Amino acid sequence: MLSFEEKLAIIDSYPELQRRDVSLRRVNYHYEESAHDKKIVVFHLHPNGNGYVYAGLLRNYEADDRGFVNIRDYSADELRTLLEASIHSLSMKVPEAPAKSRRKKTQDGEDSEWIGPNKETLSLKREEDMWYIYAGLNLDMVFETYDEAEQYLVEEGFSPKA
Repeated sequence: MLSFEEKLAIIDSYPELQRRDVSLRRVNYHYEESAHDKKIVVFHLHPNGNGYVYAGLLRNYEADDRGFVNIRDYSADELRTLLEASIHSLSMKVPEAPAKSRRKKTQDGEDSEWIGPNKETLSLKREEDMWYIYAGLNLDMVFETYDEAEQYLVEEGFSPKA
């Protein structure tokens, strides 16, 4: 396992990352040029060697619900590979799929079904001037616009049911 200082030295070698000291002597690194809302690449790097790197846009990494991978036991090469992949993923804006097919399902307040990564289903429905997301009979979220609701669903890993 790399020490805190060794991890800092590796991360500091990326000039595109800005260091931010946070509580309990932990350190975050931000990528201000990110093409996404997400800017934190390294999260809560701790003097005990624990810390996280954002991999929410990457395949082949087992990330937590927020998209972070624990780097406690990473080697120098593994850490560099993950950092480079994370920065690269945040630097590129992936064009969204055409919204035409999604919007068709929600015209005139019709229900649309969305399927999650674990096969869970959410319903998106327009009621009056708001967009409601339901998990079964339970209200999950409410949005003022379809675009906000769609963005939330996509960020949570859901896609429209075919």
